[in-house]
Amino acid sequence: MKKLFIGVTQILLLFSYTLIMEKISALLHLKVPGSILGLILLFILLQTKVIKLKWIEVGGNWLVAELLLFFIPSAVGVIQYKQLLINNGIQIIVVIFVSSLAVMIGSGLLADKLTRQKEVKVNHADTALPPAHH
Repeated sequence: MKKLFIGVTQILLLFSYTLIMEKISALLHLKVPGSILGLILLFILLQTKVIKLKWIEVGGNWLVAELLLFFIPSAVGVIQYKQLLINNGIQIIVVIFVSSLAVMIGSGLLADKLTRQKEVKVNHADTALPPAHH
């Protein structure tokens, strides 16, 4: 029950943060959506340890796990534009395929790089330890 409360609280914090960033983007008349601005700022704050991962980890993990649910309204909404799909369906499918492929490749390369960096740090930490005496 405690983990549920923590997760809900973190999701509410992330949602509030998104709303605030949307307002800031609108007030400053930025061409960048507040959600993107918020992601960039959140990344910087996490990297600089201003925000600790544990403060948003449970809620963030749940949001990522349920990400597919957030695309259902968009998919259903596309049905309203049958003529657009008839006229440009192939182009839309190609764009979706290429962009999905780019995201998968980029994510894979990034995950691989981060894994290698983590392994180097672990190996470096292991070699820095003094030998154990028996």
